[in-house]
Amino acid sequence: MQIIVHIPTPLQKLTKNKEEVKATGTNIRELLSDLEKRYPGIRSRICDEEGNIRKFINVYVNDEDIRFHQEEETPIQPGDKVSIIPSIAGGNHAT
Repeated sequence: MQIIVHIPTPLQKLTKNKEEVKATGTNIRELLSDLEKRYPGIRSRICDEEGNIRKFINVYVNDEDIRFHQEEETPIQPGDKVSIIPSIAGGNHAT
C-alpha cells in the first residue's frame, strides 16, 4: 500500500529534493524500512542505532503524533499522510 510521506528540508537531499515521496508499510516501522530501501541513508537520520525514532524527530500520521499512539508500531493505511518533522530549538531569551 502506498503512503504519502512528507520529508523535511534537511532530508530532501536524500530524496532527490522531493518534499513528498511514496512508501509502503502497514506501520511506521515498516514504512521507515521501505524508505531506507528507496532512499539509502534516510533511516539513520531518523532512527538511532537500536532502530528507535530519535528523540528530536517527530512523526505524525494524519496530524496525530505517533508518541500518543503505538510509536513505531502505529498502523498506517492507504491514503494516510505521514509527516517527519525534526524538532526546532532556540529562540530569543529575554534578559
